[in-house]
Amino acid sequence: MRRVIFLIASAAVSALFLWLTLRGIPLADVAQSIRQANLLWVIAALGFITAGLWTRAIRWRGLLDNKIETMQAFHMLNIAMLLNQLPFRAGEVARSLLATRSGVPLFTAATSILVERLLDTLLVVIWLSIALTQIPDAPAFATQAATLFGVAAVFAFIVLIVFAHYPAVAHRVLAFFENLLPFIKKLNLGRLLDHVLDGIKPLTQWQSALHAIIWTLISWTISLATFYCLALSIGVQDNVLLMSVLSVTLASFSIAIPLSVAAIGPFEGAVQTAGSAIGMERLLSTSLGFLFHGVTILGYIIWGTIGLLALGVSLSDVMKSSDENAGKPAISGEPAAK
Repeated sequence: MRRVIFLIASAAVSALFLWLTLRGIPLADVAQSIRQANLLWVIAALGFITAGLWTRAIRWRGLLDNKIETMQAFHMLNIAMLLNQLPFRAGEVARSLLATRSGVPLFTAATSILVERLLDTLLVVIWLSIALTQIPDAPAFATQAATLFGVAAVFAFIVLIVFAHYPAVAHRVLAFFENLLPFIKKLNLGRLLDHVLDGIKPLTQWQSALHAIIWTLISWTISLATFYCLALSIGVQDNVLLMSVLSVTLASFSIAIPLSVAAIGPFEGAVQTAGSAIGMERLLSTSLGFLFHGVTILGYIIWGTIGLLALGVSLSDVMKSSDENAGKPAISGEPAAK
């Protein structure tokens, strides 16, 4: 019953965001704009999507201490991205479980994904903060708030790294707040704190941190290049780089909305919002949002399917394994059996 409710709620959220995005814009005009896209630029964008997946696989392999081959990491990552387009978004659970087939403990796989998410969020926040300061005619308070937000994100990241290196200090800080606010003791934050600190511990070693940071920068730069190509494909000429940064960062936040079907609706709305911020025509930004999302999903479908075939697993088997483990914590106190 919960599955049915979740599916209905996801469809409703996507429908709502699509309605908000398409208000006053004929869908036929959007389709016509997409059909006129330059095919060569679209193909180039698909190439960048492939490169982006490959660089993220290299980053993940490094976080796993090179316990699996790059090609294996690539296929597992692609299967996860494919599953994340389906309801329940079990992709990351599936990726952790697939990694165990190659001898990686479940705990190690899950914490490596936590590190990925932390780095991605940090970079997106910094880029978005910088981009907001570059918006023409942006209110002064907005640019100041964006700058403060970016600085705060960097500071929070540094604090987490320090806590990971000195977990006793983190627990003393938590104990201080628990004494100050006794009701939060019921939340059992100590165990959650241990999981988070264990997850980001690889970033306390400069070699692992440097590897992860460099490949994070490379992979997100490739994401910008993907959007840039698609923007050129439908004739966008002004503020293309700023539009790319705003769209990619806002779209990444829209994907985090738990209730939606493959982020359809929120994703397009995010790109439209980016276009509105720089004065782009709504039809053009809306068309670009649908094109960007559609090409991205197409890339995930192609490479996810190839990943399933290469690893010799079926989509139903992967989803079943993910469902069986969905109720268990992704990051447990003990490594999984090899």
